[in-house]
Amino acid sequence: MIHRRLAATLFAGAIAFGTLTACGSDDDSSTTLEVYAAASLRGSFEKIATAFEAEHKDVEVKFNFAGSSELVSQLTQGADADVLATADEKTMGQATDAELLSAPAQIFAGNTLRIVVPAGNPKKISNLADLSKGVDLVICAPQVPCGAASVQVAEAAGITLQPVSEELNVTEVLSKVTNGQADAGLVYLTDVISAGDAVEGIEFPESQDVINRYPIGRLEESDEDDLADAFVAFVASSAGQQILADAGFQAP
Repeated sequence: MIHRRLAATLFAGAIAFGTLTACGSDDDSSTTLEVYAAASLRGSFEKIATAFEAEHKDVEVKFNFAGSSELVSQLTQGADADVLATADEKTMGQATDAELLSAPAQIFAGNTLRIVVPAGNPKKISNLADLSKGVDLVICAPQVPCGAASVQVAEAAGITLQPVSEELNVTEVLSKVTNGQADAGLVYLTDVISAGDAVEGIEFPESQDVINRYPIGRLEESDEDDLADAFVAFVASSAGQQILADAGFQAP
């Protein structure tokens, strides 16, 4: 009887150990791809990740969305990631100068600015010059791509912008307009589309002279070289480009 009980105990232990081992092996087989991406890419890249994960089983794409200059700063300070996508070439150039990339980045999309106002356009803004006439304006800070573009379009229009706030990424600008904290803002066309009926977007001619080109590349310190290259290739593929186009991005 004792032998039977001992055998049963050992058998149950073996089953439990096998179960734990199987669970552990499942976890070990999964791979995480860390992607640092400009805030304006959030909606599109989340959809791209879903499609990418469907083709690459046991892979999870994790994002860090922020202003492009903030992302580069984090990486130069030692943050670990596999892929970097910024909202302009200048910021990616800073990453290149810091030797963060394993190879030259490639352009995968373009974006232009729009004036964004709350639904109904209470201040009746119709052009860029109206932003300098007693309007509570919010824009991106000059050191981030959307802010640099805002400065360029203002210079092209011959006006001086006097924002009540300068934000570190375009998402924060959009949020202040949708929450009623500002009369208007300068954001990307893609942000206007993503906000839906909460805002109205106003096109202005000077925007066509300032097109932000978005680059992407694998990082030198990536532990997942092949997977990072596959993600970059997927973004440039017809499937990835269709997702970006649906969001309002221009073709590279």
